[in-house]
Amino acid sequence: MTYCVGMQLNNGLIFMSDTRTNAGVDNISTFRKMFTFEAPGERCITLMTAGNLATTQAVISMLEERTKAPDNRSPSILEAPSMFQVARLIGDTLREVIARNADAGQRADSTFNATVLVGGQIKGSPPRMFLIYPEGNFIEASDDTPFFQIGETKYGRPILVRAYDPDMSWEAAVKLLLVSFDSTIKANLSVGLPLDLQIYTTDSYQRGLSKRITAEDASFRSITDGWGDALKAAFDSLPEISL
Repeated sequence: MTYCVGMQLNNGLIFMSDTRTNAGVDNISTFRKMFTFEAPGERCITLMTAGNLATTQAVISMLEERTKAPDNRSPSILEAPSMFQVARLIGDTLREVIARNADAGQRADSTFNATVLVGGQIKGSPPRMFLIYPEGNFIEASDDTPFFQIGETKYGRPILVRAYDPDMSWEAAVKLLLVSFDSTIKANLSVGLPLDLQIYTTDSYQRGLSKRITAEDASFRSITDGWGDALKAAFDSLPEISL
């Protein structure tokens, strides 16, 4: 399983993903799920993936190959004129990979399913973020839906819904994401450290802070300990129930 979050803020975009993959409790590995394509000064595009690992790796590999040798039939996301066209290109690639694998043997599309979260900015347009489904179609983040989650979403969602603020600082946004991931990690063994973090500042056209957060990270340890203590204190402060 996977957990990835992308948030749209007034000062840019922020992304966080875990790195755990598993094919059973005795087959757990670490794989990067966040990938960035950039032409500094002109565009910066970040993808996060969830789902079948072979499918997501094939999609990323095809996108990377097309940046090196684009053609009219398979354009590069470094050449697409808008983030909408980037999302459409990724959706077409994802659908192509899933269809190819499904047709190779027995029909079992769900086995090869994957979801992609993509966000970034191309010069001349504002930052945009999209959630791309296995069928290749997609939706865009908005003021009403300012963040997307993929993978194991339910445990980390409540804190995002309650605490998200489009005007929050990068520091506050990172803290919010760490709490969301801590809640998910504690509830589901298929999501785990290390975490990958990336920040994109509007109109910078290049990746900002890019960091891997491990179990030894002092900030993560302080957040997970502090959040546990705060929850316990909040619970204890609730009024007594009469039975």
